[in-house]
Amino acid sequence: MSTQSRNFKDDPFAEREASKYANPLPSREFILDVLSQKGELLTLPDLLAHFELQSEEDIEGLRRRLRAMERDGQLIQNRRGVYGIVKKMDLVCGRIIGHADGFGFLVPDDGSDDLFISARRMRGVLHGDRALARLTGLDQRGRREGAPVEVLERANHQVVGRLRSEHGIAVVVPSNKRLAQDFLVPSEQLNGAKHGQIVVAEIIEQPTFRSQPVVRVVEVLGEHMAPGMEIDIAARAYELPNTWPDDVLQDIAGLSNEVPEAAKVGREDLRNTPLVTIDGEDARDFDDAVFCEPKGNGWRLLVAIADVSHYVMPNTALDEEAKNRGNSVYFPGHVIPMLPEILSNGLCSINPKVDRLCMVCEMQVSRNGTVGEYRFFEAVMRSAARLTYNEVAAMVVDNDAAMRERYSLVASHLDELYQLYKAFDVRRIKRGVIEFGSTETRILFDENRKISRIVPVVRNDAHKMIEEFMIAANVSAAHFLEHYETPTLYRVHGGPTPEKLTDVRAFLAELGVKLEGGKEPGPEHYAKLLRSIKGRADAVLIETVLLRSLSQAVYSPENEGHFGLAFGAYAHFTSPIRRYPDLLVHRGIRHILRHGERKFSYTTEDMEQFGIQCSVTERRADDATRDAVDWLKCEFMQDKVGEEFNGTVTSVTSFGIFVQLKEVYVEGLVHITALGNDYYHFDSAKHRLTGERTSKTFHLADPVRVRVVRVNLDDKKIDFELVVDPSDAGNERREPREPREPREAKKPRRRRK
Repeated sequence: MSTQSRNFKDDPFAEREASKYANPLPSREFILDVLSQKGELLTLPDLLAHFELQSEEDIEGLRRRLRAMERDGQLIQNRRGVYGIVKKMDLVCGRIIGHADGFGFLVPDDGSDDLFISARRMRGVLHGDRALARLTGLDQRGRREGAPVEVLERANHQVVGRLRSEHGIAVVVPSNKRLAQDFLVPSEQLNGAKHGQIVVAEIIEQPTFRSQPVVRVVEVLGEHMAPGMEIDIAARAYELPNTWPDDVLQDIAGLSNEVPEAAKVGREDLRNTPLVTIDGEDARDFDDAVFCEPKGNGWRLLVAIADVSHYVMPNTALDEEAKNRGNSVYFPGHVIPMLPEILSNGLCSINPKVDRLCMVCEMQVSRNGTVGEYRFFEAVMRSAARLTYNEVAAMVVDNDAAMRERYSLVASHLDELYQLYKAFDVRRIKRGVIEFGSTETRILFDENRKISRIVPVVRNDAHKMIEEFMIAANVSAAHFLEHYETPTLYRVHGGPTPEKLTDVRAFLAELGVKLEGGKEPGPEHYAKLLRSIKGRADAVLIETVLLRSLSQAVYSPENEGHFGLAFGAYAHFTSPIRRYPDLLVHRGIRHILRHGERKFSYTTEDMEQFGIQCSVTERRADDATRDAVDWLKCEFMQDKVGEEFNGTVTSVTSFGIFVQLKEVYVEGLVHITALGNDYYHFDSAKHRLTGERTSKTFHLADPVRVRVVRVNLDDKKIDFELVVDPSDAGNERREPREPREPREAKKPRRRRK
């Protein structure tokens, strides 16, 4: 039956639907419009009659579309089976974020403020679930409060944790502390598991507001944590896909490590251009290469990125698996890749002296670091050298003669890259990029995979050089796609909300510091303030408060700019091997290069769903790696109970202060009961605890000396106590200190932008 013979020829998106489906249906937008105009809730038969759909294929198709719209939070079907528009019912759709103490938040899809959910109302939902919630008002702290009314999509299908069995009742206590409920195990579902063992359990009944979740034990991991098990547990706890389905293996069965000659046809040939890769010593996949030469009154910069979109085609099993993974997950000493090894370490890895397909961003850069004209093109390249950051820094910064002789064929081009970086650096400062002085760390293992040391990552000019070039290519990609109005995913980073801005200004006023910019300060105002406080004793405190006032970066089809980098448009283009959003950006660029302004197969609505999915998988990866690292650090501290360390207060809460140990880079809690014999009051806006009787105060960034008193491996918690007499602690900054005289940004994998 043709579209015209049914009653949705007025659908403004009919052409799009007809191009995507052999048997097109009313678009989501048209369904919402009909429901809105009717002004009442409609059943499936009502909608079928309105659209004059009669065949079994049409009925099943509309049923599936309505179900998908429910899942995505556009519609809700009530108990009477009628459909209504979520937004018209004053419901909020979003993702549940659980807290170890039982309460949680719903993070709305529309970017509005989170809804606080009490522990009692969290009973029917779990961390990660997509749900609809009703706004119930404001809690005592002024936060928007909500109540979940419908679970749209369950995020958890299994749980990993320790089995506890007492008085004939068995439960699994989750390793993931965001899952704050115990999971009931019926006796017939224990499958031989014993008290105290670490198990994997399948959820057979999701929680309701009246009953706890029920599980079946499917695997016993062991009695104790063996070396490497922390990654195994984290992968299972966060349901990270870590095996390749059979249909994916079939997709890649015909691939080898060599690029077929046919794939090189029609591409620009860069094999004689001395592009080089610059990465860390332990890097395994090389997804970018760079080249620079003088041109006119500036430079010609090439950023060549592995052409993953040539191998990972839309709607294949390989593509579906990459989308489900969303990104590669980097644990200490181990990676769960987004793509199979034949691609991630083979065909899509820019190894030296072999032909590789690439997508290239060519930029003309002026002497003052401004990117002028740019273009994108498909090419074939051959990397001239695989260099490390330390090698490049030795050549261009230290002028190491032996190293320059070793890489004599590319040394002069590296010099040009370094001069270009200096121009970018000046431009970056003028633009007002926000720079926070955080310390990244790296875990070093011994031969038994036990932590031997935790060391800071030292970034030299070579790291910063590559970072600037990748940022320039990402900005060009965003502008290119925006110019052609092609649906894509932007990397969006928002500034402070009005509420956070009010708290920040109140906090800074007490320290005699002012953030300029009025009601809408820009990144340049943040950057100016950060420069002005260098050398102050409370600089770390101010930096931390400013950082926490900013929003979390997300993926969105709506370009709202990147506050931290001070760019009006920003997209991720440079790492398609390990990030699905970059792969989507590549597909958009390829479409423009090959088809011009012809309609892209992806819609903005598609990108909305991709953005939600990719933001979720990114957070999932962060949580999983944090879980594994926390366990490793607890294990590292087990034999240090009773030892004393200097540390810094990294967080102040109503129940105590978190302290990070200097030189060890491990964090633990000094509980409020260990702060002294007093009633302490928490001021969230000013990040401090103050004693009612003694007026003793503990601030964010205060230096303290602590003793390790307890390490709990199961809960991944470390407890400290103050070594100094509490009567002398925490008062170093009751009044703002006078500032001293002032003292004289690696690839996105290592520093996420």
